Amino acid sequence: MIRKAGNYRTEVRDNMRGGNGSVKIEHFWEPGTEMLGHNRMAARLTLPPGGSIGFHDHQNEDEIFVIVKGVAEADDNGTLSRLEAGDTLLTGNGAGHAIRNIGDEDLELVALISTY
Repeated sequence: MIRKAGNYRTEVRDNMRGGNGSVKIEHFWEPGTEMLGHNRMAARLTLPPGGSIGFHDHQNEDEIFVIVKGVAEADDNGTLSRLEAGDTLLTGNGAGHAIRNIGDEDLELVALISTY
């Protein structure tokens, strides 16, 4: 199956997980109907400068962030790190994370959440 850019279901979440600003979410595929595996999300997230997703944990699932564009500060279960294009973050069962755009341009990342 192929889905061209611009044809994704898009939503905007304000103050996502207690973060700042709005996060644009472009869903690549829909879990349960298009993706039949144990996936909860496959999407591109865009955070404006200063925007963030607040700290939250993941129970019985893994979340992977792949930084596509921009500069982020990631809280990886209490450890702060700077992430740039090409860097990844994996948060697993019981651990938590947050991410904040610390750059002057939009932060774009791919988010993949798989359950177990």
